[in-house]
Amino acid sequence: MTVADASTRDLVDVLRRHATSARALDRLKTLYRPYICPFDDLLKLVPPGAAVFDIGCGNGAFLLLVAVLRRPSALGGVEVSPRLIANAQSLLAGPSAGIGLDLRVYDGVTIPDLGNYECVFLIDVLHHVPLPVRDAFLAHIWEAMAPGATLVLKDIDAASRLLCGCNKLHDLLLSGEVGHEIEAAAAIRALDHLGFRIDAVSRRRVLWYPHYTVVATKPPTATSVPTSPGKGSSR
Repeated sequence: MTVADASTRDLVDVLRRHATSARALDRLKTLYRPYICPFDDLLKLVPPGAAVFDIGCGNGAFLLLVAVLRRPSALGGVEVSPRLIANAQSLLAGPSAGIGLDLRVYDGVTIPDLGNYECVFLIDVLHHVPLPVRDAFLAHIWEAMAPGATLVLKDIDAASRLLCGCNKLHDLLLSGEVGHEIEAAAAIRALDHLGFRIDAVSRRRVLWYPHYTVVATKPPTATSVPTSPGKGSSR
């Protein structure tokens, strides 16, 4: 099976073969994430053999799919929950054999050095970051990334107000909090202000979830981040 011909069911089957040790609810979230999140599209953005880092890696579901289908040179990730990091380590123990693996608990402040990673993913994390610190959070990612590396930001588009409300209900039920979704255009402005080159933008509705994906590259000649916030980036 290749990424190009992998269906959502195929991705779920891969996860099912490996997600055996997590508690029932965590396993359920892992198995059915591909049905609500466009993992199939995101996997196509990973070059074979690349070093991949996932900020907010959760149970490690996306990293597992990368390990199995893209055979990366290295995998890394951070997550605020020690329990989820433990689950991710268990999930990836077999598939990551022979691949460098670095999973850490995120303290909510310090982004680890991403200089050795060619692809950095931020999947459904930005809307969990409070608006007052969102620009600083993205700036920390910029500073941690190597020049020439790619950031893939996937999140929920606040421009679809009704569907965005459905995602808020989802977050309230599953994580006990209400997200701070922004419009895709605002995310693009924030990345552009930092100096990222915007390579591609796509939108896709999966069930009632209005997803957007921004592929952005930190230019090879990049230096420090701008000191002033981007205009109009808070919507």
